[in-house]
Amino acid sequence: MQVLAMVLASMFIAIVATAFVIKIFLFPGPFKPVVLTDKEEQQLSTKLALFEGFSGKGEPEAESTEDEYEKDGSLKPEKYTEAGVSREINFTERELNAMVAKNTDLAEKLAIDLAENMVSIKLLIPLDPDFPMLGGRTLKIKAGAEFGYHSQRPVIKLKGVSLMGVPMPNAWLGGIKNLDLVSEFGGDDGFWKTFGDGVESISVVEGFLKIQLKE
Repeated sequence: MQVLAMVLASMFIAIVATAFVIKIFLFPGPFKPVVLTDKEEQQLSTKLALFEGFSGKGEPEAESTEDEYEKDGSLKPEKYTEAGVSREINFTERELNAMVAKNTDLAEKLAIDLAENMVSIKLLIPLDPDFPMLGGRTLKIKAGAEFGYHSQRPVIKLKGVSLMGVPMPNAWLGGIKNLDLVSEFGGDDGFWKTFGDGVESISVVEGFLKIQLKE
């Protein structure tokens, strides 16, 4: 009787564990969108206001509108200058996720994590009901990339991609896992060379991203 009870208990645990795995990997729930506090929202608005044409609420500020337009509504002519303009881009992890959350198509499907020299994402992709075998399911993808700055050059390395919790082989990723993309592909004219030549520094620490652009 004791052996039977142990067998039944083991079967029950196995069933529960299997159901849990199926729920996590085949039916992952939506991510909870990040909601900023009033103070964080104000800080983000201040940062976005530095980019011409942006404000924290997605609309031009009143003062900016007065500076940009004539009384008749036409756009004011303006002499181009770079004097006093910041070349620094910096955001917190919460700010990045809050900006993602404002996009209704991505709010519950994409999440960004900032750690020491690492940027990671989680992405949910709902599959069409007619998709073979996995129709109607939601794919969960995770990816991570190293971001840093060494020897006067930015360093970006894909650390890996996993699908439904299974790490993808390097061969399936085109052999670029752990390769310094800027160094490997920045020798010839193209995106990575242009990107590397324009970056003064990149810093990613726990919860923060900072990029300094060159003149």
